[in-house]
Amino acid sequence: MKQKILVTRQLSPDLIDKLNRYFDVEVNAGKKYSTTELIQAVQGKQGILLAGGEKIDALAAEQLHGIKAICISAAGYNNVDVDALTQSGIIVTNAPGPADETVADFAWGAMIMLARKAPEAERWLRQGNWTSSAGSRFFGTDVYGKTLGIIGMGRIGQAIARRAVGFNMPVFYYNRNRLTEDIESVCRATYLSKPELLVASDFVLLALPYAKANHHLIGKDELSQMKPSAMLINIARGGLIDEAALADALIQHKLAGAALDVFEEEPVVYPALLDLPNVLLTPHIAGATEKAQHGIAAVAVENLVAALGYGPDAYRPVAILNPAVLAGHHS
Repeated sequence: MKQKILVTRQLSPDLIDKLNRYFDVEVNAGKKYSTTELIQAVQGKQGILLAGGEKIDALAAEQLHGIKAICISAAGYNNVDVDALTQSGIIVTNAPGPADETVADFAWGAMIMLARKAPEAERWLRQGNWTSSAGSRFFGTDVYGKTLGIIGMGRIGQAIARRAVGFNMPVFYYNRNRLTEDIESVCRATYLSKPELLVASDFVLLALPYAKANHHLIGKDELSQMKPSAMLINIARGGLIDEAALADALIQHKLAGAALDVFEEEPVVYPALLDLPNVLLTPHIAGATEKAQHGIAAVAVENLVAALGYGPDAYRPVAILNPAVLAGHHS
């Protein structure tokens, strides 16, 4: 008898076909599950392919009886409590890699759009205000030759840094662990402490995973260290920024602008940010291309097949977040 799994969002047919080879598959064809609905939907199942960003907290983790593996179709995993799932003996994997270059492209697009006041100019045009020259109304700032500070220098941070060469931008970075000299050389990036980076950078870009330890990594104190002419870009996770402090800094002209693709309480956006002209807001789409999303989902499928003991990589899923649990299942 095949093990039963739940896929929480529709995937492309080729990926569902692959899952059907190994499992009795149920696909959620409706709206995104609430946590309570998810718990109900997985009764009697052994695996979950978490593809819709559903949240699993510590209380939910205790109620996932019979679940052996949760494979997340995303690089980020702050929507699940990995520690609690580990305590419940559930394997957890994520899917980093396929969207790295896609997100890096978007980061540069957001930075340029913000610097050149493109969102504000487009709104002005759509409102029918372009009846004569805009004059100096939308004079922005150049990106070329300015200083880029990247906080979080994993694969995405490095991809962003490599693109800076064409813009003749000095790159500073802050990371939990300093990179090797070879990687620093390829990225043409210089390591600084976080305070040093904040003081020196014209653009500060966040490209690190969320964890409890870096909750509100950018708050009132950090914003006060940045240049009033500086701009903040977040394509990582919303909880990294104190959004109330950011709104205050923008309102008080202590910061020139911000581009945010992620938010602490998605899909809710901190209300004060919605009314500010110097903010670019997008609905978590940095990795949203067909190629990238198919690649991410394909990794999640491979992970689930392997985590539940099938295929050529049985019991060897990639990007496992709690390998000790896998060892316990396989022993």
